[in-house]
Amino acid sequence: MVVVRAVVLGVLLVATLVSAVDRNNFKKCQDSSFCRRNRNIPENQTPFIAKTDPELDGDTVKVTLQNTQTNKEFIVSFDAYGDATGRVRINEKDPLKPRYQVQDVVNPELKVAHVHLKHGDPDAFYVTFGNDCAVAVSYKPFRVDFLRNNAVVVSLNSRGLMNFEHYREKQEGDEDGMWEEEFKTHKDTKPHGPASVGMDISFPGARHVYGIPEHAHDVSLKPTRGSEETEPYRLYNLDVFEYELQETMALYGSIPYMLAHTAQQTSGVLLLNSAEMWIDVAKKETSSVNKWAQKLSSFITGTAPTEEQPQVDTHWMAESGIIDLFVFLGPSPKEVFNQYALVTGFSPLPPLFSIAYHQCRWNYNDEQDVKTVATQFDEFDIPFDIIWLDIEHTDGKRYMTWDTAKFPNSIDMQNTVASKGRKMVNIVDPHIKRVGGYHVHEQAEKLGYYIKDRDGKDYDGWCWPGSSSWLDFMDPKIRSWWADMLDPQHYQGTTLNMYFWNDMNEPSVFNGPEITMHKDAKHYGGWEHRDVHNIYGMWQQASTAEGIKRRSGGVERPFVLSRAFFAGSQKYGAIWTGDNVAAWDHLEVSIPMLLSMSVAGLPFVGADMGGFFGNPEPELLVRWYQAGSYQPFMRAHAHLDTKRREPYLLEERERGIVRDAVRGRYQLLPFWYTQFYLTEQTGTPVMRPTWVEFPSDTETFAEQSAHMLGDSLLVAPVLKQGHTTKEVYFPKGADWFEYPMGSKFHGGSRATVPAPLDKTPVFQRAGSIVPRRMRVRRSSKLTTEDPFSLFVAADTAGSAQGQLYVDDTHTFEYQEKNAFVLRNFTLTHEGGAYTFTSRAADGSGVFATTAWIERLVLYGVGRPHAVSCEGINLEFHFNSNTQVLEVKKPWTKSVTQDFSITIYA
Repeated sequence: MVVVRAVVLGVLLVATLVSAVDRNNFKKCQDSSFCRRNRNIPENQTPFIAKTDPELDGDTVKVTLQNTQTNKEFIVSFDAYGDATGRVRINEKDPLKPRYQVQDVVNPELKVAHVHLKHGDPDAFYVTFGNDCAVAVSYKPFRVDFLRNNAVVVSLNSRGLMNFEHYREKQEGDEDGMWEEEFKTHKDTKPHGPASVGMDISFPGARHVYGIPEHAHDVSLKPTRGSEETEPYRLYNLDVFEYELQETMALYGSIPYMLAHTAQQTSGVLLLNSAEMWIDVAKKETSSVNKWAQKLSSFITGTAPTEEQPQVDTHWMAESGIIDLFVFLGPSPKEVFNQYALVTGFSPLPPLFSIAYHQCRWNYNDEQDVKTVATQFDEFDIPFDIIWLDIEHTDGKRYMTWDTAKFPNSIDMQNTVASKGRKMVNIVDPHIKRVGGYHVHEQAEKLGYYIKDRDGKDYDGWCWPGSSSWLDFMDPKIRSWWADMLDPQHYQGTTLNMYFWNDMNEPSVFNGPEITMHKDAKHYGGWEHRDVHNIYGMWQQASTAEGIKRRSGGVERPFVLSRAFFAGSQKYGAIWTGDNVAAWDHLEVSIPMLLSMSVAGLPFVGADMGGFFGNPEPELLVRWYQAGSYQPFMRAHAHLDTKRREPYLLEERERGIVRDAVRGRYQLLPFWYTQFYLTEQTGTPVMRPTWVEFPSDTETFAEQSAHMLGDSLLVAPVLKQGHTTKEVYFPKGADWFEYPMGSKFHGGSRATVPAPLDKTPVFQRAGSIVPRRMRVRRSSKLTTEDPFSLFVAADTAGSAQGQLYVDDTHTFEYQEKNAFVLRNFTLTHEGGAYTFTSRAADGSGVFATTAWIERLVLYGVGRPHAVSCEGINLEFHFNSNTQVLEVKKPWTKSVTQDFSITIYA
């Protein structure tokens, strides 16, 4: 029997790998009955009307809704949060059974804001809140419009596509697929029948929408409806090998959150629903302002707009749950990011080592292999912070165990790695091998901690270990148990320098429908898997992060990488783009994929450098390292069938270029770390589209070959084979200085810049100050007392500003004891002299460090005749060719102290 099961598993694995790009393994809308039904709803024939006048329940506005075709009633509630966030919830009034409402995403401390309910129109009522925000609700037909400054920003059910399939008994004549559905050899029993919800959402004035990751697609979402019909964008976490590009098919993660942007307004919508979802997008370039919007404007302002404007129409369709829609009214991009983070959570500051360079492979074979890799990196002077172990380090794919023949002294191995300031990561997947003598399985089975199948038995599927069951992370007590299991007393052979990686947590089930779990599997509380599928992976990542905190007594910040994600995953760690390919088009698409994830609330993201599948040519590997060194999560990873490609194995020229890219990442870590701190405070992602910083520059709205790093650096990596130049658009509103030489480019212009193989085009925004540490050591931990260099780019007024954040890099003391410093740096110009100052920022804490300022590098200030600090003349050098001024040792005391420097022009 063991031999037969092993053979079956081998066939499944080979089939999975070979058919990875076969679209027939994954559903299209026509294969999903609820998608067919919703997509076929005709426009402007909605049966939904508001049956009652609105009532105030505290600051919640409620109204009863009726479907005039079924006479079924629904409760609609409206809440406001802060100055510019609205929420609309629609649920059955008297359901046959409760409908699932997403848990563990919304900030539990979120406070409902005060609202004003206004009447005065027989056809509608109005709710005003916050800063010039309002909601207008039409009675017949039911429709909701969100306004900011008297202009409609977001419209719900304006095209009459809202749908809400209430729970009911089976009826004669029900459509195929309502109560049972088959796909390939798999049957979905659908014991509760049809339960889908749908809503059309329109963005008047917009031409571009973004977000709803994860798709290997452009950052500005393309239409799926209109002149060229395609499949809707699908959100359903799936294990897709070697995914295709420019596709709307689902990948590993799902965030049902979309942003619309115009030169005047940014807005966002989050449909908080964790079931399978499909989203259509249609764009109208010259769509007249609809009559209802005209009436609203006329009622509020006394005048009605008549001009034509573009509009993006979207149609959202989910298999189950309720309609729970958050609307973020900005009006700026950064305000929308903050509003979203206030609802779903801010991304905590990661430990410094986790934003350095990670070296991974499936698999490093044994302890000697780990030692050799680390030694070779040191020999060739390439820094790294973490070395990773994939599934082969375990005892027969039993997670939280070791293959003791390959890793007999795992603690000594970790201690040796840690002696140079480094960490390790082990993979810990959610599928548990069903075999006797395995402590994790025996405990989980005894305690009843597995997801159940439709018949109430432990769900049994196939994954890497063979026969496996999946832990029910929906249950809080199981999440707590899992967290405890990561302690070294349970996960023997690990130390506190071991961190974790949650892969295959979509969940991936090799013999399941679409390589995932059956939808009629049963979770904690009796909920079906169909209700919670997209949030499952987030629950595992959250539990793993909690385990890392607990094992250190709450002292250490966690680092966890997850492949699956949902809204709120930003609270628990990093995400990567999964099983990409060593191909130029995969390098190119990594930028829009990461930008889409970033604007959708996930700031700690990256793509495997070099591609997971295949063998990259040296040029591709070099260009990927250059691009990856300017992305938040920087990891090299490769499939076990690929050739070894650690950077020290490259030929001398390419090895030197990759070394420079990695060392450049380490030099920029002070800037990265500061940006991650600011992300925790504001919600604005570290890696961001150029339109975020230049929201009125329409040339940036679809830009995806370049991106911003923080608000200061424009990164334009080479993404095409054989290219030695790069066409760069410099956003309007700032001048730009090329790093490190200082060539100046004017905003609003395009230029073709030299980009030989050893160069990554990077430009610093005039008016910014960027901190670096130019001394590079073997790991980031070894640099924490090294001096800083500040790169200052003056704008046309001779001014600049920037910040530096410093703490212990790894504990929670920055939160609990205010043990950090945040420095404000400014450059001003007045009366023929420049003044550079360093002051503590508002809210800065207290932290002791001996790190000092080693140099100032200034662009755009010209040749001075003297430079002094506190009355002491400083040594400086001015390069007449590059027009770059360097001031040496401007401040040799702690960076935490205030000081001023005068530059006499």
